[in-house]
Amino acid sequence: MTAAPADCAHARSEFLTIDTPRVEDGAAIWRIARDSEVLDLNSSYSYLLWCRDFAATSVVARDASGEPVAFVTGYLRPDRPGTLVVWQVAVDPSHRGSGLAGELLDALTSRVAEASGLSAVETTVTPDNTASDRLFTSYARRSAVPLEREVLFADDLFPEGKHLPEVLYRIGPFPS
Repeated sequence: MTAAPADCAHARSEFLTIDTPRVEDGAAIWRIARDSEVLDLNSSYSYLLWCRDFAATSVVARDASGEPVAFVTGYLRPDRPGTLVVWQVAVDPSHRGSGLAGELLDALTSRVAEASGLSAVETTVTPDNTASDRLFTSYARRSAVPLEREVLFADDLFPEGKHLPEVLYRIGPFPS
């Protein structure tokens, strides 16, 4: 399902818009994730699938030429349909520090809440990722809802033996 342009695309400035990702954005999103140097990089194929199958629960920021410069990918948990899981957030280095990640997160959660209801947001953050910690902590504060943290996947669960634990951030519940 793709939201109507008026539902999800609005001008951030005269140069950036927030929009629903399209399959054609998959390669650019993969490059932004790769260049972040902090995200676990998935296969390029997975970003194409994400743009096809989870476009309604993801957003991109586009520059004046229409090219993606930032994204948030997410999905609704099958066992908790009111819970949006934020999978990845990345901003091109040339647009970092402007609050764009927070604006994308706000736009995505607003759209999901309107389309299907939203009771909570979940994501995982490694202990060394201070930017993501700040992003989700400030999001919970802006939304005036609780934020709980607990280890979801301990470091010894990862096969490569050098992955930090993934801490679950559960934000909500949101008012009905």
